[in-house]
Formats: sequence, structure tokens, C-alpha cells
Amino acid sequence: MLANLKDWMQNLSRSVSIVLRRLLLAGVSMHKFIISLICCLLPSFAFADSPEIRDNVPDRYIVVKGDTLWDISARFFKDPWKWPRIWGMNKDTIRDPHWIYPGDVIVLDRANGTLRVGEASSATASGTVAIKLSPKVRGQDSEHGAIPSIPVADITPFLSQPLVIEENGLSDSPTLVGTFEQHVILGNDDIAYVKGLTEDKGIHWQIYRPGKTLLDPDSKEVLGYEAIYLGDADVEKFADLSTVRITRAIQEINKGDHLIQTSGVLTSNYVPHAPEKQIVARVISIYGGVSQAGKNTVITLNKGLRDGVEDGHVLALYRKGETVDKNLTLPDIRYGLLFVFRTFDKVAYALVMQTSLPVELLDRAQTP
Repeated sequence: MLANLKDWMQNLSRSVSIVLRRLLLAGVSMHKFIISLICCLLPSFAFADSPEIRDNVPDRYIVVKGDTLWDISARFFKDPWKWPRIWGMNKDTIRDPHWIYPGDVIVLDRANGTLRVGEASSATASGTVAIKLSPKVRGQDSEHGAIPSIPVADITPFLSQPLVIEENGLSDSPTLVGTFEQHVILGNDDIAYVKGLTEDKGIHWQIYRPGKTLLDPDSKEVLGYEAIYLGDADVEKFADLSTVRITRAIQEINKGDHLIQTSGVLTSNYVPHAPEKQIVARVISIYGGVSQAGKNTVITLNKGLRDGVEDGHVLALYRKGETVDKNLTLPDIRYGLLFVFRTFDKVAYALVMQTSLPVELLDRAQTP
């Protein structure tokens, strides 16, 4: 998409240069030309930013439970990440997408290339159904009944867990040092003893084990360490060696594992949008330790807050073109989209939203 835009701009620049020379030779003043050029270009720039409507799409769609705003956008448009343009939102309203509910009627405005929320009224005399477009005041619905931006179930576990820790981030945390009846492996409802717990941080804790090192494939900088989530524990008695009970175990828990204070679930109130600047990242990890990922899989990128990545960013996935011989390399292949849902300083976690190929380690993710 960016390459097409660059070509379009280059062609436009050449055309403007030719016209400018001709007009100047004809005696047309520069300021009149510039004013005329701006008037002519405004529609062109608006068109270039407009998402493309899919072929044979209906004029309306009734929202059902289980829909997401991403899915609805993709139903009508080929570029679902152009969120503000599709829904006619501005920077003041883009942060709150909770306004569409099951039963709402989504109407496609083909003239403006946008979607609107309407409501079906009674049939007209001609037999067609009239759609009334007007603001709604909901007296009983809350944001909990609104459809989400993306599939929340796929990312909720990743919003309540640290995922990435700094170097030595677990070494100073409370440590599981013993088990009741000397159990080697702990599971649900087992008792354990922990060193380093204090009452001021509450009774609810999560259990972790240090995971693999996250290394930048280009600079070789250590970006952080994955924290492997093992389960949850509640404190039953505070002491030098506090007593805890395992309330949830999703993996085997052993002596030497660490406890981190439970944090509240982060917001899942996202609005997909492309970054305002060029961002180029690499896939450095796929959740679960596998080498390939498909749709709705969580992956880790080697860019984070310090690089301008933010929650809600949509990035395009690229696979490096194959080298046919020493002098010929095929073009890179764009094959999917990622949605960034949680960012740390040096890395970010993203959900694979669309893909025509398996996502592989070291694939490129960049501004679409």
C-alpha cells in the first residue's frame, strides 16, 4: 500500500512539474496556480485515504452476539484497520468504541465510504424496510453488553499477566521454598510455603517461572525475559515462611518458582488504527514455544513503547522474498495483519488477525 502511494505521489509530482512549467510560460501567476492546485488535490487526498468497499456487500447488517467491530469492518471493507475513516470517528471519540450492541443495524454509506449505526423501523408502503439513522440513548445497556473491537477471549489471559520481565525481575520476588508433606509437584488446592511475602501487598498472587530470553535479532540487545505463568495462590497465613494455597494450576508448580502480585485485568477497549509513522518490527516469539502461528495466535514483536508502538496499532505481515540465484531476489510477500494489544518498553504483544500463510519467526511487521 505504501509503495503504491509513493508511486502515485511520484507520478503526481512529475505531472505537477510539467503543468507548472507550461503555466509559467503562459504567464499564469504562481499564487493562482498554487490555489488551484490545492483545490484539485483535496479530493484526491481524501480518495487516497478512503478504504476500499468489498464487492457485492449488502447495504446493511444486523449485529449479533459474538460479532466484533473488526469483523464488521472487514465484512464491508478491504482495509478494516482504517478504523477512524470507516466509522467516521475523530481523535476525541476514537478511544471509546463501546457503542454498538447486538440488534443494532449497521448501514453502509456508499457515497462517503463509512458505516453508521441505525435502527430498523416498520416496513414502508413499497414493502421495503426503512432505516432510521439517529443517535441513541441507552438507559440500561452498559459497555459490557457492547460488542468488542477484537476477540476478547483470545487476549484476556495476556492482559492479566506480566508476560515480560526485566533482567533479574524475578530474583527479588517471593519464592516458593517448601511444600506440605514434601510434595514434589503442586496442583490445585495444595499447600506451599513462601519466603518474602508481606501483608501490605494483599493475599492474591500469581506464580511464575523465568522463561526464555527475548533477544533483538538485529542488534542482539536483550529486550527482556518471558515469564511463564503457572497459576494462582492465596495467602492463608503471613510469617517468615508464609503459608499459601494453590487456587489454580495450569502447569506443574515446583519449589523455586516465584510469586508476583496479582494485577487487575488491563483494558480491552481498543480501536484498531495504523501507526502515524513508519514502524518496522520483527516477530521474535510465538506464544506456546512453537515455530509457526495462525489466525488468533499471540506473537511477540521486538519493538515497544520506546519505538512508538502503542495498543491498537495494526501492522502488516511480510515474508522476505526468496533468492532465486545470486543476482535475483523475489519481492517480499505481504500476507496478513497483526493487532497490537499490549505494549512494554522494548517489546509488544500482538494478535494475528488475518493471514494467508503461517506466521514464522523473524517475519517482518510494519505500518500497512
